[in-house]
Amino acid sequence: MRKAFSDALVRIASTDRRVLLLTGDHGYALFDAFRRECPKQYINAGIAEQNMVGVAAGLARAGFRPFVYGLSAFVPVRVVEQIKIDIAHDNLPVVFVGDGAGFVYSHLGTSHQSTEDIACTRSIPQLTVFSPGDRFELTMCMDHAYEAKSPVYLRMGKADLGDVHVGPVVAGIGELLQIREGEPQGVSLFATGSMLRTAMEIADSTAYKPALWSVPSIKPISVAQVTDICLRSSMLVTLEEHSVYGGLGSLIAELSTAMAPRRLLRIGVADRFSAHCGTYQYLRSEHGLDPETIQRRISEFVAAF
Repeated sequence: MRKAFSDALVRIASTDRRVLLLTGDHGYALFDAFRRECPKQYINAGIAEQNMVGVAAGLARAGFRPFVYGLSAFVPVRVVEQIKIDIAHDNLPVVFVGDGAGFVYSHLGTSHQSTEDIACTRSIPQLTVFSPGDRFELTMCMDHAYEAKSPVYLRMGKADLGDVHVGPVVAGIGELLQIREGEPQGVSLFATGSMLRTAMEIADSTAYKPALWSVPSIKPISVAQVTDICLRSSMLVTLEEHSVYGGLGSLIAELSTAMAPRRLLRIGVADRFSAHCGTYQYLRSEHGLDPETIQRRISEFVAAF
């Protein structure tokens, strides 16, 4: 996924010299190709993320198209106020890219683990929020972000989990992508970001044959499409490597309650910090996001009704 991000950024910047990349002293190897192809469009703003957002705001007002890159624990979480006041309030065309969302930087502890970034950004007016699940969705979201000409937050989770789609995907902003068909009036799974691959494996291995929908666009989202899915389902399950508060699960709960109430199981990070450091797989397991625990929770949920 990270290579797809780099390739898309180089492609966009090569055709539009107004595109600038700002980084807070991160991503050196990731941006080798960008610095080689677009050296005059690269700005290392240093470890001063709040100031970097202010610089991006000034550049956007001057007619440039800034892409602001950082670890998602810092961009957007550290700079929420600056995004709200400097960028979103005036609807400036700045794209924020938060890399390593969720538990990617597992060994570095709570300070580098980002499980609240969707909740922080989803509530900011005029800010679009993308959460691609593989490299093909990432490329599509990058194109949407550039074309939007308004503030965007693009969330990148674990980069090496493998593809879900077999090739390029096309969908409008806010549209969900169907990955698997399910049984009529059965269970529908909604997954976003790094949980999409896990959701696909679960959908392929269960006896109750759930439908699976990818949600690369958290905000906006097609209310009509979500409502239709709810009406054709008996139960809903959301999966995300993010807090159960304020993320995809909260979004589907809000929409289904208002339009087509259904039983809903929200699978994500509970209201607590990580107890220990460790590998990415360990952190997923500690928080109950490993395939075995998820499969058990869904099976118990389905059996209860």
